[in-house]
Amino acid sequence: SFSGGNSGQQMGGWFRKEISSLSDLQGLVMRIPGLGGEIMDRLGVTVQVLQGGEVYPALERGAIDAAEWVGPYDDQKLGFWQVAKHYYYPGWWEPGANISIYVNKTFWEELPTSYQAALEAACAEASAGMLEAYDAKNPQALQELLEKGVQLHPFSSDIMEAAERESIKLHEELASSNADYKRVYEHWKAFKERSSQWFTTAEHTFANYAFQG
Repeated sequence: SFSGGNSGQQMGGWFRKEISSLSDLQGLVMRIPGLGGEIMDRLGVTVQVLQGGEVYPALERGAIDAAEWVGPYDDQKLGFWQVAKHYYYPGWWEPGANISIYVNKTFWEELPTSYQAALEAACAEASAGMLEAYDAKNPQALQELLEKGVQLHPFSSDIMEAAERESIKLHEELASSNADYKRVYEHWKAFKERSSQWFTTAEHTFANYAFQG
């Protein structure tokens, strides 16, 4: 598998009303797919999975109370700010949504090495270019949204802590029932634990200082 693009850290979505605590999620109807939706369901949210073109009208009608999409650049184009003014962060379920390109191993091994190198280079170029584009476009889009009256909010600490607890439980449940999932999950978990000390030592400390306010 190869990385073919990444949108970077995503946002937590658009809400028709302010969400101040975990209790405010109870009974909330939200468009959110995937594992993020599984966790939101455990937190008391009524989860809806809608196609992209259905999200705006559902928000506008009040058929749903909230919806997640990607981030400022993509969200602004779909006009969510016109029907839901409360914009939450972070999208803890997608801290870096990666596009993966999979190649059949047998056919891969039959390719000339020059073709393999060309595909690897193309994937690397696409991956870096997409992330660079989002990092360049999201700040401007966010500023424009704020100028349109969007209210920016962080998820409360009790929401974040509950989401983390339920996420860990879900991963452990999936790993206990699926050998392939368990193999990948254990490698990922070990890498995360090794990486945490480095990122909290240098990256996180610098970012907290450099990107204040």
